[in-house]
Amino acid sequence: MLTRVATGSDRDRFASLVISMTAGGSMEEILRRAGIRTETLGMPRGQADPRGIIRLLRILRAWRPHLVQTWLYHADFFGLSARLLRHRPGLLWNIRCTESAGSAAIRRVLSSCSAMPDAVVANSVAGQQFHQERLGYRPKRWEYIPNGFDTSELGPDEVARRRLRGELGIADKSAVIGMAARYHPMKDHASFFAAAAQLAQRREDVVFVLAGSGITPDNRKIAATIGKLGLTPRVRLLGERLDIGAVYPAFDIATLSSAFGEGCPNAMACGVPCVATDSGDSAQLLGDTGLVVPRRDPTALAAAWERFAEMPSDERHEFGRRARERIVRDYDIDVIVRRYEMLYEGIAARGGNEM
Repeated sequence: MLTRVATGSDRDRFASLVISMTAGGSMEEILRRAGIRTETLGMPRGQADPRGIIRLLRILRAWRPHLVQTWLYHADFFGLSARLLRHRPGLLWNIRCTESAGSAAIRRVLSSCSAMPDAVVANSVAGQQFHQERLGYRPKRWEYIPNGFDTSELGPDEVARRRLRGELGIADKSAVIGMAARYHPMKDHASFFAAAAQLAQRREDVVFVLAGSGITPDNRKIAATIGKLGLTPRVRLLGERLDIGAVYPAFDIATLSSAFGEGCPNAMACGVPCVATDSGDSAQLLGDTGLVVPRRDPTALAAAWERFAEMPSDERHEFGRRARERIVRDYDIDVIVRRYEMLYEGIAARGGNEM
């Protein structure tokens, strides 16, 4: 989402610099190709390194931004540190989850200092409520801006559907249930596989396709799980895919099994009906275009998949059509980028640059 905002903003009005705390990862090359300047603090992953703050201050002194927007807790902490050290461009924090994760000490610091940034952006109503009611965030201003989707890039694509299913050896008559989510406890792949095992016992035509960082055949935990459940012939593991627009159209049913921490689930834009757990803003996002089930309930998840799988194809496609229509109307990336731009202009106009 950060990459989408940076690359989608009006370059005549906004000059962006993206600073990564560790190595830039897969998004760095996308940003560079789009002409966005990138820097890295070079911090080792998972280790606190005070030198990172020193490097950040040097970059800010050289760049002299009107506004710093930080994404996720550790970056919020670094932005706070820069402000405490009297480097005072406008400061926005960005909350990307509905429940807290990571260092409890950092969360306590952020909560106690949450009035210091000029605003706190949340990409979900559930995330805002959790941080306000459970963690005690009291910012000057809350700003709700949901995730956005590139609806010109993400859409129904029969050619992509046939290509991927052919590459994976999936028959046309098979019902593909797919999930794109990194391998992390919040995504609850355990419940996904438990539900898959239940449905596989009842239907011989279902195939499960998963994509995301860590979702690879050499992931021993995944391999052991699907082997123990007898799912190996039914499961395809794609790993991280940057061409997600070529993956979703191959699904008959898209799903998200998240147990906690979900901010704003990504699905629907390719016209595929969706089943999601009641995590974060899933219910708000799906509306009447998909099915929502309780978290950590494989039986309910399998039943919802089966309901869609048993539908006549035209009825299932109608759910997908309405899902895409909802995304285009309310969550198109151009709409969301404009909301960020309006926020940036407002904060910068009231601020000033004291670097």
